[in-house]
Amino acid sequence: MTDTDWTPPRVWTWEQPSGGTFASINRPIAGATHDKDLPRGDHPLQLYSLATPNGQKVTILLEELLAAGHKAEYDAWLIDIGKGDQFGSGFVAVNPNSKIPALMDHSASPAIRLFESASILLHLAEKFGAFLPRDPAGRAETLNWLFWQMGSAPYLGGGFGHFYKYAPTRQEYPINRFAMEVKRQLDVLDRQLAERPFIAGADYTIADIAIFPWYGALVRNEAYDSGEFLDVGIYSHVQAWAETIATRPAVIRGRMVNRTWGDESGQVPERHSADDFKGKATG
Repeated sequence: MTDTDWTPPRVWTWEQPSGGTFASINRPIAGATHDKDLPRGDHPLQLYSLATPNGQKVTILLEELLAAGHKAEYDAWLIDIGKGDQFGSGFVAVNPNSKIPALMDHSASPAIRLFESASILLHLAEKFGAFLPRDPAGRAETLNWLFWQMGSAPYLGGGFGHFYKYAPTRQEYPINRFAMEVKRQLDVLDRQLAERPFIAGADYTIADIAIFPWYGALVRNEAYDSGEFLDVGIYSHVQAWAETIATRPAVIRGRMVNRTWGDESGQVPERHSADDFKGKATG
């Protein structure tokens, strides 16, 4: 594949994988590919996930809730998307979109299924009355930035990250197109953080928890080996904010849960209690 012009067919058909790192799990149809029930642990909150940025959002919030004294104990089960676990019938029943994370809240009757990370964060913040301001203006500002992240990050991950790191070849046009957008997003964040310690104001909220795994990792050069290419050092306010959040013990623990790569001291493939962090590098 090159940067030369390509004439699309009149009707697109799925004849072969599109190539790239995740080609084996991409398909143009929904639904389960195999029967597989989901496990269930002892806690009311049952999380099915992987430590991607979207998965980290939920485990960070759950660990922050526990650190703040809330009764938010949970079981976190590994969904290996590289092996197609997200297409098992049990997982599809929780999330028909077959994407992590997914959560079942069994404290309600009937149990509540939750998918899409922002939906999970909002549910948990409201359930426990934490990390979401109660005053209307503070709540609105937090939700503004929570949903900003949901709308913006696909350009970072599926756009820039895919074409810069995971596509079968590096092509100038898509990389330039998405690099421009990602740098615009970083500038949006940098301007916002120039006048306040956290994204939505004076307090640490689910907006910070949602944005950090994507953009915090980016400016700390933990995403796509792209720090130099994107010149992330110029976004000094985002960097300072990211360093502050990265040192929070609950954030350190949350980023470990459902992780199966990197240093073993930073991996907790399944999490069922605080004991699962024993012997790990939790700061």
